[in-house]
Parts: sequence; C-alpha cells; structure tokens
Amino acid sequence: MKMTATQFGGGAPSTGLRNRTSDFNSVTKKDWVYSLRQTEAKFVALSNRKDLSNVSAVGGSNLSSKHRSQYSRLVAHRRRTRFPVVANQLSSEFGVGCSEVEEKVILKEMHAPLTADRDEPVLSDIPVPEAYSPNVKRELLMLSVPAIVGQAIDPIAMLMETAYIGRLGSVELASAGVSMNIFNYISKLFNIPLLSVATSFVAEDIAKSASKASTIENAYEEITNGKSVPAERKQLSSVSTALLLALGIGMFEALALSLGSGLFLNMMGISSNSPMHIPAKRFLIIRAFGAPAVVASLALQGVFRGFKDTTTPVLCLGIGNLLAAFLLPTLIYYFRLGVTGAAMSTVISQYTVTFLMIWFLNKKAVLLPPKMGSLQFGGYIKSGGFLLGRTLAVLTTMTLGTSMAARQGPVAMAAHQICIQVWLAVSLLTDALATSGQALIASYSSKGEYKIVKEITDFMLKIGLFIGVSLAVILGTSFGSIATLFTKDAAVLEILRSGVLFVSASQPLTSLAYVFDGLHYGVSDFAYAARAMMVVGAISSVFLLYAPSVIGLSGVWLGLTLFMGLRAVAGFVRLLSKSGPWWFLHRDTETSQLVTIGY
Repeated sequence: MKMTATQFGGGAPSTGLRNRTSDFNSVTKKDWVYSLRQTEAKFVALSNRKDLSNVSAVGGSNLSSKHRSQYSRLVAHRRRTRFPVVANQLSSEFGVGCSEVEEKVILKEMHAPLTADRDEPVLSDIPVPEAYSPNVKRELLMLSVPAIVGQAIDPIAMLMETAYIGRLGSVELASAGVSMNIFNYISKLFNIPLLSVATSFVAEDIAKSASKASTIENAYEEITNGKSVPAERKQLSSVSTALLLALGIGMFEALALSLGSGLFLNMMGISSNSPMHIPAKRFLIIRAFGAPAVVASLALQGVFRGFKDTTTPVLCLGIGNLLAAFLLPTLIYYFRLGVTGAAMSTVISQYTVTFLMIWFLNKKAVLLPPKMGSLQFGGYIKSGGFLLGRTLAVLTTMTLGTSMAARQGPVAMAAHQICIQVWLAVSLLTDALATSGQALIASYSSKGEYKIVKEITDFMLKIGLFIGVSLAVILGTSFGSIATLFTKDAAVLEILRSGVLFVSASQPLTSLAYVFDGLHYGVSDFAYAARAMMVVGAISSVFLLYAPSVIGLSGVWLGLTLFMGLRAVAGFVRLLSKSGPWWFLHRDTETSQLVTIGY
C-alpha cells in the first residue's frame, strides 16, 4: 500500500515526506500535548530500511534533534519488544531520492494517564501489558510422556538381550552379565554427566540465541512479502561442544574397555582360569567398539532435550532396538555366533540409533562449530567434573548396598536384586519428569522469566509427590503379586514380604529426590548437586557399612531409604536458600517493565 500520511495519536496528519526533511515538522508540541490528553495514545514509529534524512534518529523515527524534546521519553528510548509489523512502500513522489523505499510501521496502543501538574505521562503509571504466559504444565507433561517411553526402551532392550543369551546356557549368561555390568558402570560414570550438562547448556544457548534473533524476527515477513520462510538451522556452540566431547569420551572408553578388558574382569573376580573368562572378554571387547555410539547417543538425547524435543530420540531408539530384535536371534542362532553375535547385534543397533539422531539433529542445528574458539569446553568440563563426582557418589553407595546384601547370602541377594529392579523401574516416571523439567527451567531461567520458573518448580514438586504417593500405594498393595513374576522360590518370596515396606514407603522420597535433581540441573547448580550428593553418599555409606551386620538385609534397605531421603532434604534446603540460584523464589518477580518502541 502507499502511505500518504502518518498520524500521531490525534495530532494533525502529515501530508507526506518532502525532500530531505519530513512532515514530522508539522507535528507541533501543541499536537503532542493534545494527543496525550486523549484516553488512548497511539505511538507510531517509522523504521526505514534506507535513510530518509540525515538527521538523528529518535525512537525508531527519523526526527531532528529539536523535535526530540517535543516527545516523551517513552518514544525516545529504543528497546526490544514485539509489535505488529506492516510492510509499506513509499514511492519517489515523496522526494526521498529513490524509486521506492520499504519501511516498517510499528504500531502500539497503550493508555498513558497524566499527572495533575504536568502534561507528560508517568512511566510508572503506565499499565504493563500482560506477558505471554505459556501453558507450562501441559508443556511439561507433553515432554515427560515421550521421555518415559524413551527411558523404558533401553531396559527392555537389555532384558531382551539377556533372554536370548540365557538360552545359550548359564556360563554364557554369567559371562555376558559380568561384561554388561563393567560396560554399564563405565558408561554411567562418564555419560550421565555429559547428558545432564548438554540438556541445560543447549536449552540456555537456544534461549539466548532466540533472544538475539528476536531483533530481526519480523524481517522474514517484510522480505518475503508475507510468504513462509523455512527456519534456518541454529548455530549453537553448545551442540558442537557436546558432540566433540562425546566423540572424545567415546574413543577413550573404547580403548579403556578393549585394552583393559582382562584387568576389569580380574577385578570382578573372573580370573583367566575361569570358564567365563574367554566369552566374557570377547563380549566386552566387541561391546567396547560401540562405546562411541553409546556416548554420542546419550549426548544427542541431551541436545534434543535442550531443544524441548523428547519425541525424536524415542523414534530413533525404537528403530534401533527393533533392528536389534531382528539381529539378536539371527546372529546368535542362525549364524551360530553365540555371545559374540549378541554383542555385535547390540553394537549395530547403537550405531543405527546414533546416526539417525545425527541425521535429525542436522536439520535443527549446524553440527560443526564456525571456529574452535567458540566451543564451550571449559563450561562442559567444569560442570561435567562436578557431576562426575556426583555420579561416583551415587554408584559407590548403590554398589556398597548390593555388596552388603550379597554378604547376607544368595537367598537374601536374590530378594534384594528383585527389590532394586522394581525400585529402579518405577523411578523412570519421576526421572522423566525431572529431565523434562530441567530443559524447561534452563530455557526460561536463562531468559529471566522467573515467574514461569516458579510455576514449573511448584508443579514439578506437586506432581512428583503425587506420583511418589501413588506408587507407594500401588506397590504396597500389589508387590506380592509382582514378586511372583520374578521368582517362585518360597524362601525368596518370604524375604520379599519384608521388602515391600522398603520399596513402597521410599517412593515419595525417591520421587522428590529425582525432581530436585532436575530442578538443580535446570539452573546449572551442578556444584551444589555434586557436593550435596557426596555428603549424602558418605553418611549413607557409613550406615550401610554397619547396619546390615546388626539387623540384616533390612539394614541395607534402610540405608538406601536414608540415601534417598537425605537427597530430598538436601534439595529442599537449597530451595530455601535466598543467596543461591533460587533467590527469586523468595522475591516478588512481578517487576514493572517499560513498554518501549523499537527493536
């Protein structure tokens, strides 16, 4: 359209742009005062793609310095905000000096009450328009459901692999089981920190990138004349850093597991004279070749969580494990490769998952950094170092509990193993909630939207407690039936009856502990999470060392319940701190925001 006049809130309209000065000169101070006395004050700012004059720009309009004083400071400041944009074409009849000049007209209406003694609006009296409030509860639940499915896929795949290997014989099953434990221990030690750090760093990076990009987001509509434009891939240093670290850590794990396979097996009590040694070593070496894929896939899951995308990893994991379901019986039985075939099937599945995730991620982000100096190795290593210590504390405490249970005898150990497996399986619900909440909190806190972070925190704690109490009731009433799915041994079932109290009563504490982990990771409070876990682990380990010798297996379960309870207490204490990253929980975040024009 052709714009022949520009009106300022009821003032006289300017009739066009003349030569190198505009008809803004016709807008007098009298007109401005008159417009302010209206109930509605409409401010119009012109932002030209080409200079219309050589005078200084004020408030996005090319006004001369003498006119600057005629307008309220409300127009004189330029700050980023979002307004409707209308693309205009000014023809050469306005004497701009070119055939057409494209410009944006930014409109914003607001009320500007006047004081009794002056004719200028008071900024503090201008009502702040309501900020966009996303439905974070729905967003959190929509992220959590795919995350639950994704976290359930790997345990199911491990059970499937174990079932196929178990048909080969007890020696093969035992040797593969030992190798799996070694591989999983090393993987958790290094991979979980990278997964957690990548989630927070990518979410923060995306939020900051979006904040910068919002200054030009309306340019697409202007340039394309309203046509849709495909979203460009994001250049995020956090993504490139996570992938490079995953490659490095994966190569390190592969070398350590393959070259040190004999040493690790000896540490697990599998000597070179054991019939399990050769198949276990072969299985571990082959699985070691899949270490880079495992590390990369976990890092990629963290990256996708940072993008608030928990669906794509589920799709990739599903395809990879369906492939494994086909390869396992084929290689184990048809090609008669035995344990070696099982390891090969898993490795092929892992690389399939990784390559699929990379393919999908390449559509969202540029994988390689523009320059090495932009990588965030320092931040990743520092935060990852804290979480490495935290993971060590968790694994040490859990391993100590298993060791103390094993000392009670094979029957007690069997009962303990069933309790632990059920305990860990149901924890996937709150763990998925925690990881989804972490991504949301990291995103909104990096944008300073603390009111939304408050809402997410409150909802996560409530739903986490609800899930914990619900699981306690469900397990308390049905655990006896669930236990019979794992064993028919009467002696084991008798011990499991006392384990019901541990599994069910600890669920509320366990749920809150996982939720607090997600909250702390969301605000990148990795240092506190690590230090608190080390203290909690030390206290719980002391209890685990002495209690079982006095009260038997119940001492192990009490020690693990204490472990989860202290984790929940440590998380709650951190939220009460007014000086930490949760300071905004103790202050009013309803701060006034000036509504200004510009970009």
